[in-house]
Amino acid sequence: MTTAIKHRHVEVNGVRLHIAEQGEGPLVLLLHGFPECWYSWRHQFEPLAAAGYRVVAPDQRGYARSDRPKDPSSYTIHHLTGDVVALIHALGESRAFLVGHDWGAPVAWTTAQLRPDLVRGVAGLSVPPFPRGAQSMAAGFRQRLGERFYFVYFQEPGRADAELAEDIRSTFRRTLAGLPTEDGSRLWTVPPGGRLLDALADPEQLPDWLTEADVDAFVAEYAPHGAEAFTGGLNWYRATDLNWELTAALDGLPLSVPALYLAGEEDLVTAMPGARDFIAALPQVLPRLHHSELFPGCGHWTQQERPDEVNAALLDFFGSVRD
Repeated sequence: MTTAIKHRHVEVNGVRLHIAEQGEGPLVLLLHGFPECWYSWRHQFEPLAAAGYRVVAPDQRGYARSDRPKDPSSYTIHHLTGDVVALIHALGESRAFLVGHDWGAPVAWTTAQLRPDLVRGVAGLSVPPFPRGAQSMAAGFRQRLGERFYFVYFQEPGRADAELAEDIRSTFRRTLAGLPTEDGSRLWTVPPGGRLLDALADPEQLPDWLTEADVDAFVAEYAPHGAEAFTGGLNWYRATDLNWELTAALDGLPLSVPALYLAGEEDLVTAMPGARDFIAALPQVLPRLHHSELFPGCGHWTQQERPDEVNAALLDFFGSVRD
């Protein structure tokens, strides 16, 4: 029988991170995305711990109970991967499996590139290991999808922060349950003359995979931070131009550790221009790819929407890795 989830704070890389942990055995770090926290992995703790793994899910810097630096330049990929490396060491471990969803995925992929000595295997959910590209993500999205695309909308300090924090419960109901967007699109854009959240329905009934208690849990993690509840997470988006400048030396760096990719067929990420072609070519990008899978009928919140399939895939992947 596994023990209950425990919570504590750990000092890493100049910030104080809140972590949730359960189980004993090889370390598995679960890295969430936006706008999320440790609770996004609620369905993974017990199955992975019961299978003999030490499961740790941090609130990444800027989120929920962890420290929230105010300057966007404190959220570069070097800071974020540095947090992961420091967390592995702070937990007294020498290696870990990394599992990242949404923004957590590029953190996991990049940590595996930079420190393969520390990474037993890496799994990315939703976001594949996209290449650096000829311009920053923000610049590329602005050019291809315009100023109203959510990623570009997030660049202006204060605007999205205020809108998302105005009614935190509605924000979580809309972002978790409102994709695809009300017009049926899987490209989240601000409606003409409207606001970002206007594109997402606040459903009368939540989907089967999400309960009102789940929404309560997310709200409880964000509400204490008031008007700045989402600012730390938004600063990850605002660091992407700087990220691009800082990562020229990483362009083409191989990702040599065992890898797994999982996503939903209805995910807004897999709907982005060129994404499906890139996913189809993953065996050329990830020479030790265990497998990749797109779940039919699944949206963006992969491990929350399809916990049984995700847990089974993760355990199969972990079990296949031979040190």
